[in-house]
This record gives sequence, structure tokens and C-alpha cells, in this order.
Amino acid sequence: MTLDESTARDEICRIGRSLFERGYVHATAGNISVRLNSSEGGGFLITPTDACLGFLEPSRLALLDEGGVQQSGDRASKTIALHRRIYDASLATAAPAHCIVHTHSTHCVGLTLDGAMCDAPQGRELLPALTPYFVMKVGHVPLIGYARPGAPEAADEVESAIARYCAAGSSIRAVMLERLGPTVWNETPAAAMATLEELEETAKLWALQRSKPAALSESQIEELRERFGAQW
Repeated sequence: MTLDESTARDEICRIGRSLFERGYVHATAGNISVRLNSSEGGGFLITPTDACLGFLEPSRLALLDEGGVQQSGDRASKTIALHRRIYDASLATAAPAHCIVHTHSTHCVGLTLDGAMCDAPQGRELLPALTPYFVMKVGHVPLIGYARPGAPEAADEVESAIARYCAAGSSIRAVMLERLGPTVWNETPAAAMATLEELEETAKLWALQRSKPAALSESQIEELRERFGAQW
């Protein structure tokens, strides 16, 4: 699903304000982008660098062409390079990105600070299969090793993770940047926000447990695959 530019601008601002007002982002942390409809010339909208997501203005969002060259608006967030890699890499998967949301959500980041990551066949992940809605709405969340904000090696690792999970038959729609925050994608800004919310709330549940619960069993996960098409 793709949005026309005017609707995308309004939705980015609405989602940014909602995330800010409910504490999923703070200060000038986080960014949101949308890939525009190719019938309208394509390209990308992204929140400006150092902008507060709670006080965005539709006309000031950065507009870039398909090559990533800025056409209008305030200076684009430096994360556009990572976002473009996700848009392109996810096209070949069952979960192609049309909108990307990145936050510094507290509980997700907190889990990367204590080193208690989950080992999985495809590599380290942020969380186990803790709840059915985490499995259905989020899926696997590979941990991307620490790199400075905007570092190209992080984009390389994200692109590799998308391809690796796709090859294993499990398309992802989220990654966790160590010490920085989650980056999630979906068909619309509202759907991407819902994915982010489910991820952060699951991280909060995990952090609150003194004795860590067992993950859902393989038979329970298989039932979610069969009944709801879960990508796990």
C-alpha cells in the first residue's frame, strides 16, 4: 500500500505526535520516513534532522528523489541512507517496507545494555517468542551490533539480516540497533507505529520479569503460522 504525498505528510506528523505524546520518543530522538507512490514520481519523505517528532510540520518534511537527493523541506535525517537500504532490501521479502519508524524506546534500548540477548539460528535477537501478538505482529528482531548513528556498516548489517531471514523463510519487519533503538517497517505509518508499540511493550514485559519465562513452544508458534500467517 502506498500513500499520496499529501496524505503521507499528514500521517507522518500524526504518528510522530502520537509517539511523542505517549513517551515512545523523546526530545529530538527518532525519525519516520515513507516511500512515495511511483505513479507520482516516487522518492521519499523523511523527518528533518534534529526535529522533535511531537511538533512536525507537513510542509517542512524533507522530500528526496529516488536517488536520495533532497528536493525540498528542511535538511533530511542522516538515517535516510539506512532507510533506503531497508526499502530496497525488503522488496524481495513477504514484508516490503512502505514506511519506516525508528525510535530510542526505553525498554528496547535497555535490553541491549544488560547483554541478555537471545541466541537464535540466524544470530542474536532482542527477544524470544514471548507472546502470540509479538510473534504475529512483530516477529524476529535481529540485534545489529553497535555502530555510531548513521554509520554505513550498520546499514550493511541490516541489509544482510533482511536477506538472511528471508532466505530462511522468515521475513522480518524490525531490527534492533544496539544502544540506539528499534527500526521497524510496515505498509503504512499507522501499521509501522503498531509494530513499534508491540515491540516496546513486549520488551517492557521481558524487563519486568525477574525470572525469565520460557518462550512459546514450536507447536504453539506453528499454530500461529497456520492460523494467522505469522512470519516466525
